[in-house]
Amino acid sequence: MTVFKLILATLLGYVIGSIPWGLITGWLIAKVDIRQFGSGRTGGTNVLRTLGRKAFLVVALLDISKGAVSVLIAGALLGSGVISIGNSGLGAIFAQTLAGMAAVVGHVWPVFAGFRGGRGVATFFGALIAMCPPAGLFGGALLIVTALISGYASLGSITGIVGAYAMLVPLTLLCGYPLEYLFFALVGTVFIILAHHDNIKRLLAGKERRFNKREKLD
Repeated sequence: MTVFKLILATLLGYVIGSIPWGLITGWLIAKVDIRQFGSGRTGGTNVLRTLGRKAFLVVALLDISKGAVSVLIAGALLGSGVISIGNSGLGAIFAQTLAGMAAVVGHVWPVFAGFRGGRGVATFFGALIAMCPPAGLFGGALLIVTALISGYASLGSITGIVGAYAMLVPLTLLCGYPLEYLFFALVGTVFIILAHHDNIKRLLAGKERRFNKREKLD
């Protein structure tokens, strides 16, 4: 039964992560597929460029909630259940790690949107905030500050996730946060940096677009 709950938590994480809030918001507000504009993604940055600040804030909060809800559901599903492997056991914390990562994967490759989604940053931070609020909030603040100063959402995203991981290292070693959360942050950081490979190329070439440049919908 515990194995089934672990699988269910992971699948639910992916399904929740696959809800394309950016795409839905585009249709509701402007009757457009935002993937036809800007970066072609469904994430918050493209929503900001395409639909404006209010829509961006709504989508950002909803995308953050996907990660947080996935982690919380996983913890509730597993409860005190443990899968014994040798002398160790895998329980709610491991389930939260899998569900959080599944939510990020779902956001990037959503089953409900033809596997064309965003880059997973907001969903990653939602999951991390649910696991370790200090690291998640620190990374989120670093993202916002870097993006506002530089004008590049991609640079802010990369700086934020790396900062969150760096913050989680001493919290794990000194404050007793689970090692599984650190593993989630490491895998998520590598995954999201790889998802930003085209942005990184444009940043290095000086061709990356600033996030405050609006797209024309006509």
